[in-house]
Amino acid sequence: MGTYGSAHIVWDWNGTLFHDNDAIIGATNAAFAELGLEPITLEQYRALYCVPVPRFYERLMGRLPTDTEWQLMDEVFHRYYAEHRVRCRLTEGAVELLAGWRSAGRSQSLLSMYGHEELVPMVRALGIEAHFVRVQGRTGPSGGSKAEHMVRHIRTLDGVNPARTVVIGDAADDAVAARHVGARAVLYTGGSHSRASLEEVGVPVVDTLQEAVAEAERLAA
Repeated sequence: MGTYGSAHIVWDWNGTLFHDNDAIIGATNAAFAELGLEPITLEQYRALYCVPVPRFYERLMGRLPTDTEWQLMDEVFHRYYAEHRVRCRLTEGAVELLAGWRSAGRSQSLLSMYGHEELVPMVRALGIEAHFVRVQGRTGPSGGSKAEHMVRHIRTLDGVNPARTVVIGDAADDAVAARHVGARAVLYTGGSHSRASLEEVGVPVVDTLQEAVAEAERLAA
């Protein structure tokens, strides 16, 4: 789909295409409760969230979780999230934007730090799998950074030029991963980060996915 050098979007999943803030906050608070920590609000989460995730927990606990604590919190988080994600939906306008980009003869892929085995059936069930040349989730333990995953992802995409690739995500880590492979990034304010924390990254920041795609088109031109 598309010839070498045409514009390509790498989409993030959680908090970008998939509007799952409620499930994420609930799962985070369920994990905190295991250690007797106070629940946090969406605003607090968005002000403090960072990757790798143990560093986010450090900001809230005042210390890094031990390996045992991290494993427990991670397990509780994923169990809670799996139960509650079923009530979450695609971000407004996502379906039309994916279809529009594809029908214009451009390519797009999906790269997520959510587990690959869980991600693929979700994308399929939501009826959007056909819009992507590749859907790739995390394999191996959670809690890492996206940059290495991005390197592998870009390598598997035939005819995609990193210089004409734009990563659309909701976290600073998406911009770091884009930079790592020589791609551009646009950050969306509807997910895990506040606008203020995204603006520190030095890439375009937008409030809707429509604006993100328009910006991607401009950057990849």
